[in-house]
Amino acid sequence: MNPPTDDSDRPSGRRTAVSRGAPLYEQVARKLRNDIAAGVLRDGERLPSTRELAEQWDVSVFTINQAMQTLAEEGLVISKDRAARVVHAPGQTRQPAPQLATPRVIAIGGFAGSGKTELARILARDTAWPILDKDTLTRPVVEAALEALGQSPNDRESDVYLEQIRPREYECLVAAMVENLQCGKSAILAAPFIKEFANPAWTSRLEATCADLGASLHIVWVHCDPGTMHTYVRHRGAARDAAKLANWATYLTSVDTHFRPPVVHTVIDNCSTGEPLREQAKRLLASVGEPVAAVR
Repeated sequence: MNPPTDDSDRPSGRRTAVSRGAPLYEQVARKLRNDIAAGVLRDGERLPSTRELAEQWDVSVFTINQAMQTLAEEGLVISKDRAARVVHAPGQTRQPAPQLATPRVIAIGGFAGSGKTELARILARDTAWPILDKDTLTRPVVEAALEALGQSPNDRESDVYLEQIRPREYECLVAAMVENLQCGKSAILAAPFIKEFANPAWTSRLEATCADLGASLHIVWVHCDPGTMHTYVRHRGAARDAAKLANWATYLTSVDTHFRPPVVHTVIDNCSTGEPLREQAKRLLASVGEPVAAVR
């Protein structure tokens, strides 16, 4: 039987605006599990205290304790002296898989907070392929360009951003991919790709670009329910998400959770009740013909 999901006793004294489709502790446990698999949380790393985690996640200490219990039962978190909790992931150090003759490109798309970056990191740790994340590659320049155009550096909604800035971000992403392929290296792309994946002509051009460089393209869509996305977006605290969080209900009207790319693709289920992201990543790599790196 699942524990209650009521979080009215959280430090802020208010209920969290997330879906009740899955208990909050499961949402927190899944994010921490993904961070361990992605190497964001390292083996032996001491976790913040229960109260500190409760404040970070804006949930109750009860919710954090339930999440920690779940992770402890999975062997991912152990207790040390004075009730400190540490990450237990001795298999994090992996031998990179051998480079294949035909480079692969895995393009990962999804809505904000769906878990694209976590999936990309897990794949990169198993393959030693570079991660080409749109935000990481372009954010400082995008913010400067928006300010020069009289917009907020955190603007991601205006016509100025959508028409003048956003297309250039994807040009940079594809250009970085091409440079890696020209060197015979596979690559993992991470970006929303919402408009791009909805356009078969765009994906066909990307596939042709990859083929011209002797590579194969694999489209991946990360599915996540709105409640879990809200938890992830709120927790990461990025300034660019402020408008979404301030008007979450309005933002959700633009989110089609049933969207799937109208081309051949793989769906990764990152809902809080879904299979661990690590296991889905293994199957994804097997499907593209890439052996998973061996644990040392």
